[in-house]
Amino acid sequence: MEVVSSTRPLLAISVSVLAALFILLTGERRRNLRELWTILASLAKFSIVASMIPIVLAGKIIECTIIDLSPGIALQFRVDAFGIFFGTLASALWIATSIFSIGYMRGLNARAQTRYFFCFAFALNGALGVAFAGNLLTLFIFYEILTISTFPLVAHRETPEAIMGGRKYLAYLLTGAALVFFSMGLTYHLTGTLDFVGGGFLQGQGPSNILRLLFVTFILGFGTKAALIPIHEWLPTAMVAPTPVSALLHAVAVVKAGVFCVLRVVLYVFGPQLLSDLNLWLILAYFASFTIIVSGMLALAQDNLKRRLAFSTINNLAIIIMGAALLSPSAIIGGIFHIAGHGFMKITLFFVAGAIYVKTQKENVSELDGIGRAMPITMGSFAIGAMGIAGTPPVVGFISKWYLCLGSLEAKEIVFLFVLLTSVLLDIAYFFPIIYNSFFNRPQGRVNSGFDEASMLMVIPLTVCAIISVILGIAPDAFFHFFGIATLAAKNILGIC
Repeated sequence: MEVVSSTRPLLAISVSVLAALFILLTGERRRNLRELWTILASLAKFSIVASMIPIVLAGKIIECTIIDLSPGIALQFRVDAFGIFFGTLASALWIATSIFSIGYMRGLNARAQTRYFFCFAFALNGALGVAFAGNLLTLFIFYEILTISTFPLVAHRETPEAIMGGRKYLAYLLTGAALVFFSMGLTYHLTGTLDFVGGGFLQGQGPSNILRLLFVTFILGFGTKAALIPIHEWLPTAMVAPTPVSALLHAVAVVKAGVFCVLRVVLYVFGPQLLSDLNLWLILAYFASFTIIVSGMLALAQDNLKRRLAFSTINNLAIIIMGAALLSPSAIIGGIFHIAGHGFMKITLFFVAGAIYVKTQKENVSELDGIGRAMPITMGSFAIGAMGIAGTPPVVGFISKWYLCLGSLEAKEIVFLFVLLTSVLLDIAYFFPIIYNSFFNRPQGRVNSGFDEASMLMVIPLTVCAIISVILGIAPDAFFHFFGIATLAAKNILGIC
């Protein structure tokens, strides 16, 4: 593939750093200006990322090397189809999350808002650095920037529960990072390079047992951030964070970065051929299947809305990983495309949880009876997001899950088709009662007369994300070319012209 040199990847990543500095210098005394930097930076970042989409769709790779550290190791950004896919998603959702954050933090008159927006900007710097990393070293650096910058966000409320949640978050993720560092060193020892290659570069580079060990340490390391069971507990605990942070964790940055990194290892370090030769794909697929079923069952038991959404996220991340593990064209396309579809649907659901909390101080599913009568736009958006997660047309989740089901048939693995269908039933079981009760049950306590929605700074982002979820379900290449990019990435990985 033709390589094009450009500073655009560096510019897109640097926007967040500049925004963070301006936010810090502006401070609490000029809130409007501080939040203007956040909005302007999110728009600038998305514009730069969007400008690279036509180049990648033309079959080219954009490269920007900062410094060569030693033979085979460089600090380098390399924008391929998979990278631009995740970069587009993160930068687009940052706009919505920035607007929602302003409404949420102002609505609660939250403390330390400058710190919040400062760390928020740095988190997106880390996410985009992960997306555009050209090799394992660059990815690891920004992977850790993402971890450290989100710790203050998880512990933002500074209550004992928040501090405990932040400490558990760091303990799990830094332990996973240590495994990734070991894996990265062993990879360089075996191959002399850390550069990503579509279809992998480890084939024939070491004894089978060493490669199996390397695969396990990579998956455990990155799988921690992807919240695979049983290394998932930090994620439900982190729901003590402000709701926009939860949205950031689930839809934009942290766990999406984790699953992105797992797919980078599976498809760009090991590759389909090596995974098939060593039967590692089957082990990963069963590991992901276990997570899918158990997380869905655990979601049923959660009364706290954000914790239920957290286990739903664990379920869907595992679906993405299982799709990649099946190694068939449709499964890989469906898995990659589900990253974007799930991003828009899940951020809608978390925005709804935040809007409900700001307006009513309610956090539990059992408290939501009749709330759809007072907040019909908010709960209507929740219905769209939940239906999409369950794979209901015409919401975008239907397309990705349809391709995952086709991929299971292509791989001739019916057991994983049943796992997907069971997951859909669990989605219906833990989401649809919320929708029904919110619209058809009598409200608890005082009955509100007329609409009683949250502020427009919250309602508009959640509504727009819900609408986009429907549009992408009808026209999957609308706006962002997500489906076309996912297809191009799958072809590059499988060597299909």
